[in-house]
Amino acid sequence: MFAELTQDVNDFSAWTWPQIEPYFQDLEGRALTAATVVAWLNDRARLLDLIQESYDRLYVATTLDTNDEEAERRYLAYSEQIIPPMHVADHKLQEKLLASGLQPEGFAVALRNIRAEATLFRAANLPLFVQEDKLGTEYDKLIGAQTVEWDGAERTLTQLRPVYQEADRARREQAWRLASERQLADRAALSDLWGRFLRLRLQIAANADMPDYRAYAWQVRNRFDYTPEDNLRFHDAIAEVVVPAAARLYEKRRQQLGVETLRPWDRDVDPAGRDPLRPFNDVAMLKATTAAIFRRLDGQLGEYFGTMWQEKLLDLDNRKGKAPGGYCIGWAVTERPFIFMNAVGIHDDVQTMLHEAGHAFHAFESYKLPLYQRTEPPMEFCEVASMAMELLAAPYLKVESGGFYDHADADRALVEHLEGIIQFWPYMAVVDGFQHWVYQNPDAALDPAHCDATWGALWDRFMVGIDYSGLEDVKVTGWQRKLHIYHIPFYYIEYGLAQLGAVQVWRNSLSDEAQAVADYRRALLLGGTATLPDLFAAAGAKFAMDADILREAVELVEAKINELEPA
Repeated sequence: MFAELTQDVNDFSAWTWPQIEPYFQDLEGRALTAATVVAWLNDRARLLDLIQESYDRLYVATTLDTNDEEAERRYLAYSEQIIPPMHVADHKLQEKLLASGLQPEGFAVALRNIRAEATLFRAANLPLFVQEDKLGTEYDKLIGAQTVEWDGAERTLTQLRPVYQEADRARREQAWRLASERQLADRAALSDLWGRFLRLRLQIAANADMPDYRAYAWQVRNRFDYTPEDNLRFHDAIAEVVVPAAARLYEKRRQQLGVETLRPWDRDVDPAGRDPLRPFNDVAMLKATTAAIFRRLDGQLGEYFGTMWQEKLLDLDNRKGKAPGGYCIGWAVTERPFIFMNAVGIHDDVQTMLHEAGHAFHAFESYKLPLYQRTEPPMEFCEVASMAMELLAAPYLKVESGGFYDHADADRALVEHLEGIIQFWPYMAVVDGFQHWVYQNPDAALDPAHCDATWGALWDRFMVGIDYSGLEDVKVTGWQRKLHIYHIPFYYIEYGLAQLGAVQVWRNSLSDEAQAVADYRRALLLGGTATLPDLFAAAGAKFAMDADILREAVELVEAKINELEPA
């Protein structure tokens, strides 16, 4: 039967459930033995990949234009008509596999994850997942519609970001306040949406017989290598080690700018008064220069990026109606990744491009695995793939190496990035700490005022050195502007842990770049077949969450900043 299964995703995405279901029934009816299990798993993977890629392509269409009602209709129809019965049918296959006691080569980690997923499965949650998808599109539409009038034209809030880098402080403040006022205009709508998200998630956890949503999320995200308590201790380590380092950076910036206090609109301007970094004029230049960087770093990575460019798998420009943020999504049947971002010509766009390309390279490498072994890697390591690439590519930002900048600006760009690493860990602790509070105190978290108060307290603990006097409403509603809190609950600690791994990969590259890149690619090739600590080790890093390893990373980053800063 599977010999006739189409591999054309465009064709398959139009299939109805009655067309798909017989393939699940075929798998359910087959005998599972040591001799047949790999073929069975390969066929299951082919079928699930077709469904997943169809769903992903429909989702991507909704983000390219949040005003495209037909794209939204098709995506939500697939969410309602295909995804729920697919989960029911695949749950039967999971139970069949687990009951067989079989463990094919390279499938131990996947089997562990399947066992966890099967334990959580409840048919009653399937319509709730559909509702969650719908709420996600509501959030994207709200954020995507946020525009302001600036310099005589309608601008997205993302398009204002270059203004925050201008030397004119009054103009920066004006733009920042204008954007903040527009965001606050949606405060009530986002609060209402939040309540609906939270109630839904509490019901999902209750249906799964979990004590709370945090416990549910831990199992859904296959977090077997650290606990919520480890997670909270990581926050404490950040407060101990990183917050003072970030405060030193903010104080240095304040002194360089010659201002009494550092305000939010002072964070992005160059403190030495240099013109903002403007690495590219349009996305064509961004693509061409990034391609040159990857070719210099590693020939194979350069080929991967060239394939994406040639096959139009890059949607990079910012425009009205486009969903916020950036992502890379892997299309498993086509064996191609797709990158989405909102570029406006600033250095952060270069970092985003390198970051998402790291995810893309992870996808390309993992496509080399046997089909049945192509299981999802832990997200904590997926983000090592992306964050390490931001650092590995740094030596090639110079024009002479194919990059965007002269020597001085390349050093400046790296300093900005390294400062951003130190400043990110405390922000990560705010976002992650907020979510721990939410799902441990759900009754209080249903009240947006309590959410504001908690976010504000976390901000004051971790974000030391930025003066929000008179801007309290903007400060305390920061949780509404973090899409992960709405879209992907408990997905943020991954970035903090991965940044630690990425700094270690970068450390290795400073003494032996070729070996560090080889280790990096070797780790990507493992896909989801190894545990989180083993993946870190393969990349030449140690998986840890304590103050000592953070201190090593911060000291290395600070030393490099001091080395690169002009005297």
